[in-house]
Amino acid sequence: MSHMEKHLFNLKFAAKELQRNSKKCDKEEKAEKAKVKRAIHKGNMEAARIHAENAIRQKHQSLNLLRMSSRVDAVASRVQTAVTLNQVSKSMSGVVKSMDATLKSMNLEKVSALMDKFEKQFETLDVQTAQMEDTMGNTTTLTTPQNEVDMLLHEMADEAGLDLNLELPSGQTSSLASSVASTEQDELSQRLSRLRDQAS
Repeated sequence: MSHMEKHLFNLKFAAKELQRNSKKCDKEEKAEKAKVKRAIHKGNMEAARIHAENAIRQKHQSLNLLRMSSRVDAVASRVQTAVTLNQVSKSMSGVVKSMDATLKSMNLEKVSALMDKFEKQFETLDVQTAQMEDTMGNTTTLTTPQNEVDMLLHEMADEAGLDLNLELPSGQTSSLASSVASTEQDELSQRLSRLRDQAS
């Protein structure tokens, strides 16, 4: 096995590993969702929110790993082609040599930077780097979108057949009841302000 073939094997292995980690995150997401449901049943909203945040985080991480896996896989295919056609340039083999430790680290930021280097080598082979960089731009965000957390809490409560009185941003409640309630609330406050206007 030549050096290049060994590196190619490592690339393919890394793509599989990233995919496996993505599936692990999916499992974690499901487990956290179950905990959300249990916490809601017990009326423990604080715990429910924490588990909902964890679930959303796992979901995003899973997608990021899956994207990166397909990115590494695409690079592996291009390396394979270059090896087959004997088109491995000096700079390309330099990048390949530096990659083993990075791939082992499974650090998304480092792997992403490595893929950027690779894709530069392959730009002549029509690499759609811009599109990839857009999707990878948000891989390292640690913040959890609160509206997604709220939506998940409601979803789990609906499944558990319970009603949650969370303040959701408008347009994000799935249940009709709450929108009806808010309409009534609006009419009530309008009537009150009219009364106040008449009184003053």
